[in-house]
Amino acid sequence: MPAIRMTVLGDSFVEGRGDPAPGGGWAGWVPRFAGALGLPAAAVRNLGTHGATTADVLARQLPRALAPKPPLIGVVCGVNDLVSAYDADGFRANLRSLFGALRGFDTTVFTANYPDIPGNLPVPDGFRRLLRERFAAANTVLAEVTRETGTLCLDLAGRPEWNGPGLWSPDGLHPSPEGHRAFADAVADLVTEATGLSKAA
Repeated sequence: MPAIRMTVLGDSFVEGRGDPAPGGGWAGWVPRFAGALGLPAAAVRNLGTHGATTADVLARQLPRALAPKPPLIGVVCGVNDLVSAYDADGFRANLRSLFGALRGFDTTVFTANYPDIPGNLPVPDGFRRLLRERFAAANTVLAEVTRETGTLCLDLAGRPEWNGPGLWSPDGLHPSPEGHRAFADAVADLVTEATGLSKAA
């Protein structure tokens, strides 16, 4: 069996929800991204779990990612923190601990910031404004942490196509199949340009 070359941590965005796989379960962007890099399925470990918060990723997924630490690690999480019982200080501390533990000379770590998911949700306008304030603050924290730790960060918030319903499932929280494909393509561009890796033919 090939050695693990990539591990991805996170929530249902990483799990692949919104993109049903033939025969059941979820496909998602992770296998598409791995394929773009020429990584076989056996070399990829997807730890994404539905409902996972930053605390869950830190406590339950991070230890598995570090034993042993592969040369490529992805992390996408935080939305479950932002849409439920949000603790700004805890959120910041979790991100600092998570990305701080993953940094390393021999490891490339990538993530993505938060687009306007609140704009997709069927919630009252007042709560939508509150959520948008949280998402904006979270993007500021994530920008600081990724800059400090040398983590690659895909700017979804700055891409107009992600700030509307076009790439999202009807629930507004999970990408559609097209959204998962778009994310895989975008993160493949980010990682290959930053590392010099080549895309698979």
